Amino acid sequence: MKAIIQDGYGPAERLRLGEIDKPGIGDGEVLIRVRAAAVSPGDWAITNGLPYIARPVYGLPRPRTAVRGTDVAGVVEAVGTSVTRFAPGDAVFGWARGSFAEYAVGSEDTLTMKPARLTFEQAAALPESGQVALQALRDHGRVRPGHRVLINGASGGIGSLAVQIAKSLGAEVTGVTSTGNVELVRSLGADHVIDYTREDFTRSGERYDVILDNVANHSLSRLRGAVTPRGTLVPNGGSFQKRWIAGGGRVVHARLLSPFVKQALRPFLFSRRHEDLEALRDLVEAGTLTPVIDRVYPLSETPQAVRHVGTGHTRGKVAIAA
Repeated sequence: MKAIIQDGYGPAERLRLGEIDKPGIGDGEVLIRVRAAAVSPGDWAITNGLPYIARPVYGLPRPRTAVRGTDVAGVVEAVGTSVTRFAPGDAVFGWARGSFAEYAVGSEDTLTMKPARLTFEQAAALPESGQVALQALRDHGRVRPGHRVLINGASGGIGSLAVQIAKSLGAEVTGVTSTGNVELVRSLGADHVIDYTREDFTRSGERYDVILDNVANHSLSRLRGAVTPRGTLVPNGGSFQKRWIAGGGRVVHARLLSPFVKQALRPFLFSRRHEDLEALRDLVEAGTLTPVIDRVYPLSETPQAVRHVGTGHTRGKVAIAA
């Protein structure tokens, strides 16, 4: 089968299209004929071997997993003997090993049925970014009806879903984005949109019950100044410009500061949960959540897709059609 192979760390050009064997499956696993995959900043980071401190986890001197990609949508080709949720022919989405390929393998617990109203590209855009947004707002931000919520980076892969999820939780939502994306964020349901090239929300005097920061372009102290005295800041964004630790220093700073302030500072690592995949599917089927697709690349142009995500300026998600 065709797959995108990574033989070593480096820029996106290190990824190449090649032929490998179709993967086998275990008892609790599902073989998926990939119809679409989504590219995340994590895929760009692992391709480049960033942050350096994580290379022992990724693999030394090259990635342990040669095929990148985890977010997937496709059709079940075969199932293991203990799988009960799926059968060949089912359309599914979720996580799989090596989704930048014609076939990928996922466990039964990391997949769920694809909503009929989504394309495969849209469904592939949901798993990671959708769960980050859901867990950041529902679990860590504890957003409730009437809360004033600000999403910094409201037009990106996480932010565009976070705006819609915050609205589904009953919040009054303010999205922060660039001039060219103001109308997009408004179309997603944001009650207010701030163009960061014209206004700095940390200096406006407005305060919010919850801020989800996907950008990390303001210091924690400046962000805290825009949070209500007992509100919550979820500092999700990080920068790989700090090539050794990326956003790790910001996470540590927030955790160390949290016990000494009345505001809640809640950096987190998202967890892959089957029940959250189903929660996202329910939001889609209710008509309250629709992923935004920036561009769709063919499998052969995966390096260009990864490079585009690495610019940090996508509108929604970047997808790969296999």
